[in-house]
Amino acid sequence: MRQATKDKVKDDLYRRRHSLAHVLAQAVLRLRPNAQLGFGPPTDNGFYYDFLFDQPLTSDDLPEIEEQMRQILKEKQVFERRMIPVDEAIEELSKRGATLKAEYAQELKSKGETELSFYTNGSFMDMCEGPHVENTREIPHNCFKLDTVAGAYWRGDENREMLTRIYGLGFDSKKDLNDFLELRRLAMERDHRKLGQELDLYVIDEKVGVGLPMWLPNGTVIRDELEKLAKEVEFKAGYKHVATPHITKASLYYTSGHLPHYQEDMFPPMELEDEEPYYLKPMNCPHHHMLFASRPRSYRELPLRISEYGQVYRYEKSGALSGLLRVRGMAMNDAHIYCMPEQVEDEFERVLEMHRYYYKMFRLTDFWMRFSIHDDAKEKYVENAKAWEESEAAIQRVVDRMDIRYEIGKGEAAFYGPKIDFQIANVIGREETASTNQLDFAIPERFGLKYIGPDGAEHTPYCIHRAPLGTHERFISFLIEHFGGAFPTWMAPLQVRVVPISDEVADFAHKIKDVLHNDLFRTDIDDSGESFNKRLRNAITSKIPNMLIVGKKEAAENKITWRRYAVKEQQTMSFDDFHRILQTMRNQRIMDNFADVTLPE
Repeated sequence: MRQATKDKVKDDLYRRRHSLAHVLAQAVLRLRPNAQLGFGPPTDNGFYYDFLFDQPLTSDDLPEIEEQMRQILKEKQVFERRMIPVDEAIEELSKRGATLKAEYAQELKSKGETELSFYTNGSFMDMCEGPHVENTREIPHNCFKLDTVAGAYWRGDENREMLTRIYGLGFDSKKDLNDFLELRRLAMERDHRKLGQELDLYVIDEKVGVGLPMWLPNGTVIRDELEKLAKEVEFKAGYKHVATPHITKASLYYTSGHLPHYQEDMFPPMELEDEEPYYLKPMNCPHHHMLFASRPRSYRELPLRISEYGQVYRYEKSGALSGLLRVRGMAMNDAHIYCMPEQVEDEFERVLEMHRYYYKMFRLTDFWMRFSIHDDAKEKYVENAKAWEESEAAIQRVVDRMDIRYEIGKGEAAFYGPKIDFQIANVIGREETASTNQLDFAIPERFGLKYIGPDGAEHTPYCIHRAPLGTHERFISFLIEHFGGAFPTWMAPLQVRVVPISDEVADFAHKIKDVLHNDLFRTDIDDSGESFNKRLRNAITSKIPNMLIVGKKEAAENKITWRRYAVKEQQTMSFDDFHRILQTMRNQRIMDNFADVTLPE
């Protein structure tokens, strides 16, 4: 489909959703004539409208409102726009008792508006900029559904009236609506907050602090395996691993520019007697810059790649916190690459290739890049036209070679240089930023970082900030939802469960468990008093990837019956063969439900 056609489809859907919001408001006023209107915009998946009711409205009222909406659609009401002088509009709204709309119209007048846009359809009129469909018959009666009821303060002000917000879903067709509902059901089933609780991965307790996850043993396994993977990949790529403190003096953050420009996203200072304040670190880069500056550097050491899974702390507002996606304490897969100008392109390309490697490994196939550049019209950027031109040109050449889809975001660069964000689509297609890479030509100079070049003179290095796996918290939330909590063997919290059919084979079951445990496999035995089938169901519910069933025949022949999660066929084989396959799955980090695993030669 050509871009122009795509844009038209998008515009048509926007108009339909916006018109459905007006149809919703009209339907509500037919049933609740004393209701006052707030705002009613389209959304990414539909529409909503805010109302002030004299009597409460609940989700039980939605079917009746929905039926009234369908009746309005049949009436073939035409949407017509009128421009009304602002004073006349305020008078008309006040006369109708629409005090909220009149208040907003008065505010627009104070900002210099002389006319206001209104749309009418049938007997309904609303202050609105549009656009809308031509008439209500253009909207299929089965392409929408009223969804939920929630509270919302007028204009988002907690000191103002609490309104009732009715959310609706709206799509091009009934099929699209049903497809979305199925995707959402899947998303709710895979929600990392739900699965995190069911699988004992992490907890967030207000007594410790909101936004501060505590990892339970099962979640810590996933963290450790992810970090182990990153350290191996980085070791092979020539990175040097470091560790830095969680706090530092305020003066370091004045040098870096975090104070005062980033202060609102930092935790308050720790005031100490006779010393300058200390801060929890929001980023690792100032500490890494100090490591680079700890001794004289030669061009022969460059590129110098310093990496750390560093714990950082950022003050997110409580309303923005969301499970592991938005937290206040996070462990970042961070690294800083110090290099000469002629090394920038090659190093940046290596960084982007590392991203691609991880995403393909985890089967996160729906990803793309956002290339953020500066905007001369904005004052926040470092003034160095030549450096901006050269840096953005270098990254442009890299992304053009990568064969990865990308978009350009003008005015979205970091203040010290251009950046690449990797975007991924979650299980319902919603876009999330997974990780960021930045080319920094300004901060090394601010820190006085130098290396001795081939000419014997001092030069300032470029710095590449990169975090291909983002933070433990955010990336693991993606993986929980991506895998539905059923992790591949190499990173599963419990890799093997042995299920003896009877007490008579308990010794053999414990022998298997001990052999695997001594080979550092996470293994347990379910020899509880529950029925055999219940024990199998328990293992499936816990999403354990490998179940080993042992009975008298298996014990006599040193065999096991291997049952894999989400695989119908069971296999009976010697325990030694299974052990070798298990080692292959771990050592090669097999991802695909083990279907491609065979005995090593």
